[in-house]
Amino acid sequence: MILLTVGTQLPFDRFVAIVDRIAPQLPERIFAQVGHAHYRPANMDWRPFIGPIEFETLIRTCSLIISHAGIGTVVMAQRHRKPLILFPRRAALDEHRNDHQLATGRALAGRTGIGVAFDEAELLRLVMLPHTPIESVKALPERERLCSAIGRIVAEEQRKRLGA
Repeated sequence: MILLTVGTQLPFDRFVAIVDRIAPQLPERIFAQVGHAHYRPANMDWRPFIGPIEFETLIRTCSLIISHAGIGTVVMAQRHRKPLILFPRRAALDEHRNDHQLATGRALAGRTGIGVAFDEAELLRLVMLPHTPIESVKALPERERLCSAIGRIVAEEQRKRLGA
């Protein structure tokens, strides 16, 4: 299974629509976390949000992660040694406040296990290539505690937002 994630803060309809268009050409099914998207995928299973424990399980079991260029997903992919393709949000298209995701993508491009696509054709090309896991970095206990705390805070905010 290929995991698509767009994060939890902002919609990323352009990205979700692109992955939905290429999904029928891919060798594996896609499960997508689409966040606040208005676009509703027709060619992949999806949910708006996934809790932190289930999200980590999906990352553990997927063969590839396709993601916005959010550093949290990069860290999770690295922790689980999963290949990652980043598709940065662009401020000029009102997908974010600034172009820090473009900068993140450019900074990570060329690293083992990380591909960066800036358009649909490049994304399809990268997904179809053989994938190498991201190089593992030994996790520091402080980073683990921080990631866990952030996950709990995000889950609580999502529960509040959804009224659960």
